[in-house]
Amino acid sequence: MLKNKNIIVGVSGSIAAYKSAVLIRLLVKAGANVKVVMTTAATGFITPLTLSTLSKNPVMIDFTKNKEGEWNNHVELGLWADAMLIAPASANTLAKMANGLCDNLLLAVYLSARCNVYVAPAMDVDMYKHKATIDNLKRLQSYGNMVIQPGNGELASGLYGEGRMAEPEEICDFLENVFSENLLLKGKKILVTAGPTYEAIDPVRFIGNHSSGKMGFAIAEELAEQGASVTLVCGPTNLNTNNKNITRINITSAEELYDASIKAFKTADIAILSAAVADFKPSAAAKQKIKKTNQPLHIDLIPTKDTLAELGKIKKKQFLVGFALETNNELENAKAKIKKKNLDLIVLNSLNDKGAGFQGDTNKITIIDRNNKTIKFELKSKQEVAKDIVKEIVKHTLKIKN
Repeated sequence: MLKNKNIIVGVSGSIAAYKSAVLIRLLVKAGANVKVVMTTAATGFITPLTLSTLSKNPVMIDFTKNKEGEWNNHVELGLWADAMLIAPASANTLAKMANGLCDNLLLAVYLSARCNVYVAPAMDVDMYKHKATIDNLKRLQSYGNMVIQPGNGELASGLYGEGRMAEPEEICDFLENVFSENLLLKGKKILVTAGPTYEAIDPVRFIGNHSSGKMGFAIAEELAEQGASVTLVCGPTNLNTNNKNITRINITSAEELYDASIKAFKTADIAILSAAVADFKPSAAAKQKIKKTNQPLHIDLIPTKDTLAELGKIKKKQFLVGFALETNNELENAKAKIKKKNLDLIVLNSLNDKGAGFQGDTNKITIIDRNNKTIKFELKSKQEVAKDIVKEIVKHTLKIKN
């Protein structure tokens, strides 16, 4: 759930700063993009070099980066972040935050942040129990900030009690749960098809196409990031999935794709058929390799099973999305396909658009709904295109749900 999330980790002056190194490593390992802001006091407990190495980004401490006056833009940082986490949050930093003071970069970023802010207090038991600290934490919570409660344990002073910063693993689990609660597709089961199909001519030759599967895989990953349980039915491809919420079913032919898709569709809420399925196959595949001769070779071709059309026939309350790759009369052909196959949305791309279509890392699409509402998008990376497609699906399915 933390993959591709932009997280600012603020480190203030506390002996618990050593835990920040483990915390940052865990966040990066979970796929988050991490930027670290430290107070000057924090650098006395752990070096910026350590946290820079672990976060894979320069650590920011001062308002300016160098003698030339280039600045660390706290406003941009506040807009960039999906979450801001201050761990450890010392009594001093908590007091300044609660009262709107802004005498260092960390506090300036905090006051500029539009995202949720989380604080993980770290201090000795008497400091934590002091009425001033209690009031500061209550005030911070009244502003909408969330407190990750400290644990009970042995403290740096040798005393035993509350004030020990939560363990890095606990903080990561906390953030995972927060993000999962906000996932738009949590609990949804979604079928995605991707890649080409190969229709055998003989044991070594086939009819296929140039689809790489990149678009379908990007869609599956984005759906999984939004909390969906994804069944990915994919033809021959070298691509791999990353999200544990994706169940992959490998197929080769159009008939295998048909069978796997019909089965998965029975329990699906949404289906997105982006696979480039061969429309025809040999009426019979030779059992042995066909030897080359000087005579013409004639192959009888018959239509393959139309998975998208069949799903359109049997769907009940499911939301069905198709793809159309066209070379001429693009809009007319796509709109006709919506009606013919009983689709809710269709994603159109044209081989006439530079940078769109098979093999590449970019795509240019138009999304059309069953009421012929049309939205055109600019050329983007396939990952960004996947986000656009998922956003449109969410808009339509939430509307149906309400």
